[in-house]
Amino acid sequence: MIHLDTSFLIRALNVGTLEDCKLREWICAGETLSMSTVAWAEFLCGPLDQSEIELAAQIVGQQSAFTPDHASIAARLFNESGRRRGSLLDCMIAAAALAEGAPIATMNVADFRRFEDSGLTAV
Repeated sequence: MIHLDTSFLIRALNVGTLEDCKLREWICAGETLSMSTVAWAEFLCGPLDQSEIELAAQIVGQQSAFTPDHASIAARLFNESGRRRGSLLDCMIAAAALAEGAPIATMNVADFRRFEDSGLTAV
């Protein structure tokens, strides 16, 4: 399973991008793709048209609901990574991936690299 970050999904919707190619490779290989409901909400903030939302929903397949366990992990990540303003969403998205033992596909590798010590792998 691979969790998709908002930034990756946005770029993957553009045909011919590296992210589009990587996504197609994963789909052809039968990889399970997921996205946290937090990342999905961020994605839906758009701007998007209905066809992009429908395509993204087909790509993502399943979404991981943000649970109380995820909230605990996110709070720990937030505190351990310096309580940086504006980073709570990244902590929440990382928490969902960590809870499922999944790497995260992101365009913002540097934003998620700080969670490597907690076991998160960014691809």
